[in-house]
Amino acid sequence: MSGRSEKPGSPAGRQANAHDMLQSNTQIASKLKALYSAVEQQPIPDVFLDLLEQLDRAEKIDAGLVKPQP
Repeated sequence: MSGRSEKPGSPAGRQANAHDMLQSNTQIASKLKALYSAVEQQPIPDVFLDLLEQLDRAEKIDAGLVKPQP
């Protein structure tokens, strides 16, 4: 825990436990934000972009906006 001598069932003990949990959650949130930021900076793979283009073309064909290629 936090190295305090409060009893777990006492109000001070519950407050210390809540503080420890808040610190843990704050650390987890910071690490998740850093990870998300790093992933967000990575380029989109060409294979994925190609698949998105194929999907767009298929949707346009279904909507009658583009003729299918032979």
